[in-house]
Amino acid sequence: MNKILKPYTKGGLSLKNHLVMAPMTRSRAIDNIPNALMAEYYSQRSGAGLIITEGTAPAPEGLGYARIPGVFSQAQIEGWKKVTEAVHKNGTKIFLQLMHSGRIGHKDNLPAGVDLVGPSAIKAAGEIFTDTSGMQDHSEPVALTTEGVREVMAGYVKAAKNAIEAGFDGVELHGANGYLIEQFLNPNVNTRTDEFGGSVEGRAKFAIEIAKSVVAAIGKEKVGIRFSPYSTLGDLQPYDEAHETYAYLARELDEIGIAYVHIGFGAQMPQDTLDAIRSSFKGTIIQCNGFTPSSAEAALDNGFADIVAFGRSFLANPDLDKRIAVGAELNEPDYTSLYTADAKGYTDYPVLV
Repeated sequence: MNKILKPYTKGGLSLKNHLVMAPMTRSRAIDNIPNALMAEYYSQRSGAGLIITEGTAPAPEGLGYARIPGVFSQAQIEGWKKVTEAVHKNGTKIFLQLMHSGRIGHKDNLPAGVDLVGPSAIKAAGEIFTDTSGMQDHSEPVALTTEGVREVMAGYVKAAKNAIEAGFDGVELHGANGYLIEQFLNPNVNTRTDEFGGSVEGRAKFAIEIAKSVVAAIGKEKVGIRFSPYSTLGDLQPYDEAHETYAYLARELDEIGIAYVHIGFGAQMPQDTLDAIRSSFKGTIIQCNGFTPSSAEAALDNGFADIVAFGRSFLANPDLDKRIAVGAELNEPDYTSLYTADAKGYTDYPVLV
């Protein structure tokens, strides 16, 4: 039997297998409310031991993209209940990924009267899709005041409580891909001079304080975090203190005792940084790296990852666990329908008979 398909237990995390469905934005949440189509999509993929949902805004100003869900209103909580109930029927755990997009977004994607925010008033290069006018330049963010930072942090705590009310087994803090938590970590974007800027410790304080507060609210076994060290997604530039930053975060998060750290790999990831994270963090490490079933199996044997996450393969293969079990060929994703609004390329992928 493949190790991927064997049960997994470590600390407070107990899963039916080592297979994780990675978080993937799919833009099907009309009016930012989870719906029956989304429940069907996640239910189809409940062969995973753990599903991590698409990025979900903890507050209105975090809705940088078109048609992404939130978890800050009662209607959104009720919508998510359809998803969690469907997934739990197959014995799968599901964590809600809390994604505040920060400076990555456009005002047209936000509710009326809500501004884009960031650590500093530094506009991101590039464009983003809006349903109003197609591709547009990113809006310029408003720099959060120190009090504003604390209000955003409180929003994460409320969102985590809402997630538990909606039936989730936990939450994943999105600290990767150039969104708000990672924006605070990067000195090219975070030019603050208050307690949330300046040094490695100052820039990491936002992530660490959110983790502490969410753990206090819902329990350490219900909290994970995702990082993509050295990534330049979201118009982030490389910086000299990246290794020191993630080694420090690993130590601090281990002290807090969160359930897992989820690492999205890039070709530029130095081995010494991976070694520092693994040696400092004693909880579960999830590795996500464009895996094939065979490369994922090898990753489980090399000592860094405890469990492995698949993105595109789960998108195109709702029955990925069954295909791994019998060595079946995998469907290829339809990239033209990644972020459209209907069932095509979402819930209509073929499964094994």
